[in-house]
Amino acid sequence: MSTAAVSSRPGVLADLLPAQSTARARVRDAALVIGGAALTGAAAQLAVPVPGSPVPVTGQTFAALLVGTALGTGRGFLSLALYALAGVAGMPWFAQGGSGAGGASFGYVLGLLLAATVTGALARRGGDRSVLRTAGTMVVGSALVYAVGVPYLAAVTGMSAAQAIAAGLTPFLIGDALKAALAMGVLPTAWRFLKR
Repeated sequence: MSTAAVSSRPGVLADLLPAQSTARARVRDAALVIGGAALTGAAAQLAVPVPGSPVPVTGQTFAALLVGTALGTGRGFLSLALYALAGVAGMPWFAQGGSGAGGASFGYVLGLLLAATVTGALARRGGDRSVLRTAGTMVVGSALVYAVGVPYLAAVTGMSAAQAIAAGLTPFLIGDALKAALAMGVLPTAWRFLKR
């Protein structure tokens, strides 16, 4: 896609960042991917333990959905893939400074990768332009995180499906609603501001 096509009708917020050449666009995209991974890693450190659950409440989901929505499908996927691979390799930036694969909450990390990719695709189709569309995009993204994370939690811990839902989904619904409300304010406002 040429920079002229991008600037005339941007698909996601990151497309509004100028790049005068293909080389500069690649540098910009690499910086966005690395920045998105770093933002997700930093947000994962904002963690509050949940009694009775091996999974804490973190800012990680909000960051991953924001990264996917703002960067788009490809950059969002690469950002969360970098986050996941660096964490598996030992970078202590999973929730509560964790790293490595196989822990009870690693399924959520895999779900974040899927969610960032899908929310990026939805944003490219206008899923972040209005409050209601943003709400729908965030709900779909959160559902994908749980669709991967909860079964993984059950498999790794030996919990039943009901126990995994009680420990890995139910305690997080209010926080997810608050995160979605924040995104519903931030993303459409960013579009309105940048279109001036």
